[in-house]
Amino acid sequence: MLFEVWAPHADRVTLQLAGSAVAMRRDPARDDWWAVEADADEGARYGFTLDEGPVLPDPRSRRQPDGPDGLSAVVDHGSAGLPGAWAGRPLPGAVLYELHVGTYTPEGTFDAAAGRLGHLVELGVTHVELMPVCPFPGVHGWGYEGVSLWAVHEPYGGPDGLKRFVDTAHGLGLGVVLDVVHNHLGPSGDYLPLFGPYFTDTHHTPWGSAVNLDAPGSDEVRAFLLGSALSWLRDYRVDGLRLDAVHALADTRALTFLEELSTAVDTLSAETNRPLFLIAESDLGDPRTTTPRESGGLGLHAQWNDDFHHALHTALTGESQGYYADFARAPLGALAKTLGHAFFHDGTYSTFRGRAHGRPVDRTRAAAHRFLGYAQTHDQIGNRALGDRLSACLSPGLLACAAALVLTGPFTPMLFMGEEWAARTPWQFFTDHTDPELAEAVRNGRRREFAAHGWADEDIPDPQDPRTRERSCLDWSEPASEPHARVLAWYRELIALRHARPDLADPDLAAVKVAYDENARWLAYRRGDIRVAVNLSKEQATIGLGRDGRSRVLAAWEPVEAPGADGLLALPAESCVVLGPDVA
Repeated sequence: MLFEVWAPHADRVTLQLAGSAVAMRRDPARDDWWAVEADADEGARYGFTLDEGPVLPDPRSRRQPDGPDGLSAVVDHGSAGLPGAWAGRPLPGAVLYELHVGTYTPEGTFDAAAGRLGHLVELGVTHVELMPVCPFPGVHGWGYEGVSLWAVHEPYGGPDGLKRFVDTAHGLGLGVVLDVVHNHLGPSGDYLPLFGPYFTDTHHTPWGSAVNLDAPGSDEVRAFLLGSALSWLRDYRVDGLRLDAVHALADTRALTFLEELSTAVDTLSAETNRPLFLIAESDLGDPRTTTPRESGGLGLHAQWNDDFHHALHTALTGESQGYYADFARAPLGALAKTLGHAFFHDGTYSTFRGRAHGRPVDRTRAAAHRFLGYAQTHDQIGNRALGDRLSACLSPGLLACAAALVLTGPFTPMLFMGEEWAARTPWQFFTDHTDPELAEAVRNGRRREFAAHGWADEDIPDPQDPRTRERSCLDWSEPASEPHARVLAWYRELIALRHARPDLADPDLAAVKVAYDENARWLAYRRGDIRVAVNLSKEQATIGLGRDGRSRVLAAWEPVEAPGADGLLALPAESCVVLGPDVA
């Protein structure tokens, strides 16, 4: 087989394979590439020596059986035979479910997670969004400190485990989205700088030197990232990628990396006759992220909408610290704006940033499904001091209201694992760094971060303590007991309603009509013939919805009557209702 590596910094490169050293030759067709043919079986361990240095793992390693610091292993993606038929599932009409392999089950493996996918089928979601699965130090972690961007974390089950998970999901009719990180690599096990200019000091990010997307050598770095992204879609047959923090990709070239990536993914989609998509996490508030390339945008297919989350969170909890401040001034008004316009900050002043932020969404052209709406995510839970979910502070009724706003709203809904039954388990920040100095630095850094907000050191969970991860594992006994069972039934009912009613899949943002009362704490909106009302107050609310003799109650958290001849809805405290006509 052919072994090859890009190593512009080296004068001599040697392949170390099964105890033998094989000199590599410069590739005459590609500058700074080295290559050699050698016999190697599936699973054979290998690495590269640059000049007289140590043996290093392959930057494009498909498997790291001994972790990021170990030798690479040969993987033949064609050795398992042809995969089963899978036509794919497109993003429009989807309901996503964010899942962390290491805490979805106590076992923390792909196979254990696959054994629980039947729950998601019954729930009604269409796609599982896996948090990052590239190798990282130790056994347990969030995955955002991964290295070896073409490989799969071995404790989860390695490449074969991921393939089994995807095949199981597809067999159940579920699409799979994978969270990938291109804006930085983990601080431990990153050997890329020894091979070439994968990073540049031209730009700096919160993690240090930026990934090199526009400095000398960036053509090969882009090819490295593009190849990794396409490998997940092609070799593992995942259906989409979530791109972590694209605002941290420093890129000044005329043709940006994100445009290159979206073009490549659209091309692969056409070649495979399978819908493939990219979802950006972006803090820019810029609709051009998801505007088609032919209209001057980057061509990504969707983006997370944190503005909707922040408005919803402040309306539910009353929190006003940090970036919640602007939303908390009039939370129902903020929520109403996001429901109809996607972004709250669309050129308005952001107190948190100390400047104007965002850009308006053209509601006549931007499809609503290009924005993801959610009440909870791994970030919004895990980056809290105690990793506490909404269920730790809200009544079941308010949780039901949050679900109604997410699952009947205009955006593509996304749930975070366990949310559907109001899980009481926290989801905390945990790591398993094998470097003692790095482990201590992470531990102290977490304590310093929250000390600034008044937290005592002893109250902050130790990321390195195995019990922090164990506390974060879902408790699968909960859904059978109350109030979890009732909340779960509510989520199933709302998701089924979303699939059954075309008005709830309407991509027209301009058609969303919203009314609210900030003081009385109710909000109502109309999507076609469907009307949704939520009452966040502790008192019954009387809401004028107008006369509509066709409407009946389609779903309600508490017993409620449809509006009478006077058009008034009497909605119980901390409750919600979905109204609409009978299906013809």
